[in-house]
Amino acid sequence: MPLLKWCLAGWLALISAGSMAAGLKLFDVPAAGDVPVLHAALWSPCSRPAETKQIKAFMVTASRDCPVVGDKRLPLIVISHGLGGTLYGHHDTAEALADSGFLVVSLNHTGDSGMSMQYPWEMRALERRPIEIRRVIDYMLGEVPEASRVDASRIGMFGFSRGGFTTLVTAGAVPNFAASGLSCPEARPLCRQFKVELPTARSWAHDDRVRAAAAVDPLNAFPDAASLSGIRIPLLLWLSAAGGDGVDPEAGVRLQKQLSTLKNYRLVQNAGHFAFLAPCAEAVAKEEPEICQDAQGFNRAAFHRELNAAVVAFFAKALGVQR
Repeated sequence: MPLLKWCLAGWLALISAGSMAAGLKLFDVPAAGDVPVLHAALWSPCSRPAETKQIKAFMVTASRDCPVVGDKRLPLIVISHGLGGTLYGHHDTAEALADSGFLVVSLNHTGDSGMSMQYPWEMRALERRPIEIRRVIDYMLGEVPEASRVDASRIGMFGFSRGGFTTLVTAGAVPNFAASGLSCPEARPLCRQFKVELPTARSWAHDDRVRAAAAVDPLNAFPDAASLSGIRIPLLLWLSAAGGDGVDPEAGVRLQKQLSTLKNYRLVQNAGHFAFLAPCAEAVAKEEPEICQDAQGFNRAAFHRELNAAVVAFFAKALGVQR
C-alpha cells in the first residue's frame, strides 16, 4: 500500500475507533474595539459519549458542554465558513479534529453568515473576516475559560470558499481583485468593485500566530505569486473539479502552482463546490438541493471521511502534534 494511503487509512481507523468524543460548547466572543459580538462554538476532546442531533441542515455528533479531557495544552484550529454558511457547516471536520486531540473554534462571521447577512455584497464583508479571526484567537488565548488549555505555539486554520479566502489572507496573502478575473454578477456593487480594487487599496489583517492552514475551494482573488508571497506556513489545498458558486476550477489549479509552501494538494474529481460542506441531514436534502445534492456517483459521506482524515494528518504533522 502506498505510504499516503497507508497514513490516511491509519488516521481513518483512529478517528473511527474514537477513544474520545467531540465536546461542543456554544459561546459568544465579546465585542472588542470595532469587532462586534461573535457567535462561536468550541469543539474539544471529551470522554463522554456523543449524541447525534439535527442542528440546522446537519446531523451533529457531539457531547454538549463536556469538560476538555486531560490536562495538557492542546493545538487550536479556527474554522471559517463560506458565504451564507454557519459555524455548523464543517461540524464533521471539527468533530474529527476534536476526536484526535485538537481544540477547534468555528464562528459565524458578522457580514455574510447565514445567521447574520448584514452586508454580504460589500467589500467590508471580506475585509472584516480576517479581523474577526484575529479577535477569536485573541479571545481563545486570553479570555475564554479554557485559555490555559490552548497551546499558543500550535494554531492552525481551516476555511471553505470565502473562508478559504479568509484563511489565505490570514496566512499572509494580499488579494488583487482587479487582476483576479473572479466570476461575479455585474448587478452587485461588490462585483463591479472587484474590477477596480487594487491590492494597495486596503490594509488586510494577517496573523502570524497561525502556523498551518487548510483552504478548500477558496474564493481565489490571488492571481499571481506576488499576491501569495506573504504566506510562509505549510498549506493544504483541496479543490472541486466542477467548481461552482463563483469558484473556477482552472483558477484553482493555477493557484496550486503559485503556492510555494503547499504540502497537500488534491483536485477532487466529480465534486462540486458544496461537496466540501458536511453531509446534509436527510430531511433537509430535498429542501436545499444546491448545497446538499452532489453529482451522480459522488458519495459525500465517503469523501468527507477522506477529507477529514487528510486534514487531521496535515495539521498533526504541520503543528508537530505527537500521538
